[in-house]
Amino acid sequence: MRYYEQVEQAAATVRRRVGARTSRLALVLGSGLGGAREALSDGIVVPYAELPGWPAVGVQGHEGLLIVGDISGCPTVVLSGRCHAYEGHDFRTVTFAIRVLGLLGVRTLVLTNAAGAVNPRFLPGTFMAIDDHLNFMGGNPLVGDNDERFGPRFPDMVNAYSEGLRQVADEAGRAAGVVLEHGVYAGMLGPSYETPAEIRFLRIAGADAVGMSTVAEAIVARHMGLDVLGISCITNLAAGVRPGPIDHRDVIENGRRVQRHFVALIENIVHRL
Repeated sequence: MRYYEQVEQAAATVRRRVGARTSRLALVLGSGLGGAREALSDGIVVPYAELPGWPAVGVQGHEGLLIVGDISGCPTVVLSGRCHAYEGHDFRTVTFAIRVLGLLGVRTLVLTNAAGAVNPRFLPGTFMAIDDHLNFMGGNPLVGDNDERFGPRFPDMVNAYSEGLRQVADEAGRAAGVVLEHGVYAGMLGPSYETPAEIRFLRIAGADAVGMSTVAEAIVARHMGLDVLGISCITNLAAGVRPGPIDHRDVIENGRRVQRHFVALIENIVHRL
């Protein structure tokens, strides 16, 4: 079966499972941020394992659930967990879920992630709106034959992260009492954390935060004409920013620690959309 037909089949299965409950808004939850689904009411839960072609997630802090419900009274599709290229998936697989969301009629996509601070001002617990990204993931999900049913051969990435949505996020942060920083997100392949030399390079290149997701998803979303808002939760200081090793357990725990503030921010963003 060709890729487009696989995506179409998964979208059709979601429609059958959730009926008329699809939405023009979707939210992808990153590592340790799955608790934000508590903001959902009247949710219909579909495990990824029950959707044809949908890649499994195999990383701690990612549940592997598609949920359709209401946040602040707004119908929202929530993906609690994502797969990553470092698990051995190609970029078409990594972005499969975003393709399905596009075929479901989603037009606004909120991508969240746990990230390391490259900017020494950003301490764990900081939230950062992504203004732009650096793709150091070693590939691009649009490489290969282009299917015009998804989007154009050469999509523009000047406004990859919607300026209008970032303004909405700023307003939402003020209303929620959450300080929202802004910066550039660097996407790395992983799964090893970066070396101190790599972090120094990223700082020189203009990065404020670093992680192992989001970039490929944003590219595919823009390819399909979706408006994208990216929110990073700073869960650790990147290598060399402060002494000491990095542990994924700390990333998960710090994500959970700021869950209440994250939920408040998301609820206020969705309310304004």
